[in-house]
Amino acid sequence: MRYLKKILMIAVPAVLLNVWLLRFNLATSYRGGNSTNMLEEFAVYGLNDTTAYLVGGLKILASIGLLLGFFFDKTIKPAASVIVVLMIGALAMHLKVADDAIKFLPAGLIFLFSSVILLLQLKI
Repeated sequence: MRYLKKILMIAVPAVLLNVWLLRFNLATSYRGGNSTNMLEEFAVYGLNDTTAYLVGGLKILASIGLLLGFFFDKTIKPAASVIVVLMIGALAMHLKVADDAIKFLPAGLIFLFSSVILLLQLKI
């Protein structure tokens, strides 16, 4: 289980940092509604640009927190917790706009992986 947690602690930040830093302005098949970039996606959900940047900032900071967890164990629990909460919000937004199931996949997997990290960290 120790190796699973370490793999997930790399995978989750890799995905989130890719989405928020490299693919922010790019269209993907997972974007909500018919949006072609992150700000359009947040608009589809009825959220403004400020909210998009706030959520993105939190995801980037939480991703860094998970990576720092390799050196400072105390950052893992709060970082994973923030990501779990944000992914619940992401899943709720996909539900709100009645997205196709495929569009739930990234948020669902990141929610699952972050939950596993959190549970393993809590040793439940």
